[in-house]
Amino acid sequence: MADRPGRRVLLLLGALLVPILFSRGASAEVSCERITFEDAPYTVCRADVGSDDIRVFYSDAKDGIYGGFSSVDTMLAEEGRTLALAMNAGMYHGDRRAVGLLIEDGAEKAPIVTSEGPGNFGLLPNGVFCLTEEGAGVIESRAFAEDPPSCRFATQSGPMLVIDGALHPRFIEGGDSRHIRNGVGVSEDGTTVWFAISDARVNFHDFGRLFRDRLGVPNALYLDGKVSRLHAPSIGRSDPGWRLGPMIGVAVPR
Repeated sequence: MADRPGRRVLLLLGALLVPILFSRGASAEVSCERITFEDAPYTVCRADVGSDDIRVFYSDAKDGIYGGFSSVDTMLAEEGRTLALAMNAGMYHGDRRAVGLLIEDGAEKAPIVTSEGPGNFGLLPNGVFCLTEEGAGVIESRAFAEDPPSCRFATQSGPMLVIDGALHPRFIEGGDSRHIRNGVGVSEDGTTVWFAISDARVNFHDFGRLFRDRLGVPNALYLDGKVSRLHAPSIGRSDPGWRLGPMIGVAVPR
C-alpha cells in the first residue's frame, strides 16, 4: 500500500526514539541570517535539537496564555534563562486559545483536529511540528493521529508547505495571495530545525520552495501569515504587534 502523506516522516521520527545523550541548552546563541531567495528577502534561523533548548510556549498556571515574547522572557528569567529566538507558532482563536493540537512540556493543552475546514488551517493536508527528547519532525496530521509519537512539545497548523519533498498540491505558482508568512521545517534526520519568516509579502508556492529548494527540508509546516513575528536578539530584531497565541522558540542561559 502506498504511503500516506507524512507516514515516512512518522516512521523516521519513530526510528529516532533511541536513547541519545544530548547536552540540550549548551548553545550560546541561535544562528539567524537574512537571505534572498528568488528575489524575495527572508530571515532564516537554525536550531540544533541536540544542543538547543527548543520549546513551544503557550501558557502556565500562574499567568495563563503568555501572549508575547516579553512574557515568555519573564517566565524564563525564573529559570535563569532568556529567549534567544521565538516566533508565533500556529493559529489561534480570538481569545488566543490554540487551534489544533498543542502540547507543552508533555501536557496536551488542546486536541488534534483532523477534519477539513475553512481557512489556511483546514487546507488539508495540514500538520504537526513535534519535538521529542531525541528528535524533531513535521508530520501530516492524520498520520500523526493514527500513531502519535511521544511529543514533549507540539503544535498543529496548516497547511503543510512541503510533504515528503513535494509542495502542497493546492499551491499555485504565481498565486496572488501574498502576505508576510512564517513557518518551520525539519531536516531529514530530525536533528536540525529551520525557522523562517518572509521579510516581504510572498505566496504559499514561493514560501514552500524556500523550505524545499533553499533549506533542503523534506517536510515543512506553515505557521501563520499577517500576524507573523520574529524575536531574534542576535540580529537586533524583536517584532512588535498584537498579542499572540502559541509561540515556538529557543531558550539559552542568561
